[in-house]
Amino acid sequence: MEVREIQKIPLGYSEVLYKGNRYGVSRADFNNGKSIKLYAEELGGKDFISLNYYITEKGEGLKPCEMSAKKVRHFLNNFRQL
Repeated sequence: MEVREIQKIPLGYSEVLYKGNRYGVSRADFNNGKSIKLYAEELGGKDFISLNYYITEKGEGLKPCEMSAKKVRHFLNNFRQL
């Protein structure tokens, strides 16, 4: 499920709205799209979202960086494109 939400964010840099605040988001894909790195930072604030997402023969895996999977999933399910 998360990969569809992640892929809504364009490659490179973009801005989204989350919890009423603007976030600058950087997305990079590797290994023919089987690895995704995403970093979002609240513009003018201190919050951030950081994750890696992997697609392997055994399945898909979300790997949050320095935060809970719950926080990452909330961001992925609730951000809005600007």
